[in-house]
Amino acid sequence: MVVCVFLLTKMWVARRFLSSVAPRSHYAGRSGLFCRPQLASLPELEMRYLQCTCCWRSRVPVAGFETLETTLSSSSDSCKEDTRPLDAFYTSEQRDTILQLLNNATLTELSDVKLLRGRKSLNIMEYRTKNGPFKTLESVVNVPLLKHKSAVTVFNSILSPVKKEKKVRIQLAKFIRPEVDRSWLEDANAVVSIVCGTNKIAWAHVDRGMTVLDWQQLGCPNFLRGTYMAPAYLNDVSAVVTHLPSADFYIIEKSSISTQNTALFPIMAHMRTVEAMLFALLEPRNMSADSNIPPRVLNMMRTAVGRHFGLMVGESRTSGAQTVRQLMTESVTQKLPRINIPSELLIKYRNAFQMGSRRGGEELCDALLQAIAFYELLSQSSS
Repeated sequence: MVVCVFLLTKMWVARRFLSSVAPRSHYAGRSGLFCRPQLASLPELEMRYLQCTCCWRSRVPVAGFETLETTLSSSSDSCKEDTRPLDAFYTSEQRDTILQLLNNATLTELSDVKLLRGRKSLNIMEYRTKNGPFKTLESVVNVPLLKHKSAVTVFNSILSPVKKEKKVRIQLAKFIRPEVDRSWLEDANAVVSIVCGTNKIAWAHVDRGMTVLDWQQLGCPNFLRGTYMAPAYLNDVSAVVTHLPSADFYIIEKSSISTQNTALFPIMAHMRTVEAMLFALLEPRNMSADSNIPPRVLNMMRTAVGRHFGLMVGESRTSGAQTVRQLMTESVTQKLPRINIPSELLIKYRNAFQMGSRRGGEELCDALLQAIAFYELLSQSSS
């Protein structure tokens, strides 16, 4: 009897001592191996789980000290059952699909897979270079930052890729006025893109081969000087027209100034005045309404060009200077650039589109971008 009492007392002291080992901060609700309910008065400990260290599929439940050993021993059976390699969880066709992509995809293609953006894609490329192609799915776990859980997510993403939303193509016909038969537009060998500013008019002459033939601007000193004097406006616009090269179509930018903003009404009236004069001076006057001859002068919406180049912020269009600088660089550095710009024009305008430039190159930028958008939208909508 004395021995039993002694043993029970010894077990009680040992339990009290071990219980005091757990930090008191854990009792306040922090995560830990053992956690006592914050409001409970009973000595029993809440159930907690640990991630199994020998496999990635199991969790080991942890309760009181008296059940810890039995819990670990009972959970070891489940670990043994789940230690199969990752390849065992996929069919041969699925394994081939996953390995085909991981072994042959470029850095860009790898970045399109879920969880493979950034460093993980680089790690896969480096692993392939050093160790050769992946032969099993289990070998993928050897790639840094790609442990079992991440690898499974990657495999499932490859087998069931998330469908990206298709870009809605901007149909050229919706932004060209007046309406013109597509065949006439496709037969055009060259166009002159015209953009009007508050004190100048710029134009870009671009052929179907995406080569800039002419690119310049002319100041118009009578614009927005007092009232809209028709003779003064006509002199400035006529001077520009005499400099314009011959082309199949003249495309005039249609500004997107809102008529509801009364503060911008003078600018809107100015733009409409210049636009009307350009139409009158460039369009053949003897063309009958029922003739089978396409109009030479067209309008293209400014917002359509902005969306094509990703320059729209809400309903407002930002500057295209950076885009034009990039196009000028590509014209020199790439074998097949988006637009071919002659060296003399590159030298002439190399500093025209820098921040703080006094040359005022916004109209030049817009004229070139409008010409490029015309051909590219025409090509997209025809395919």
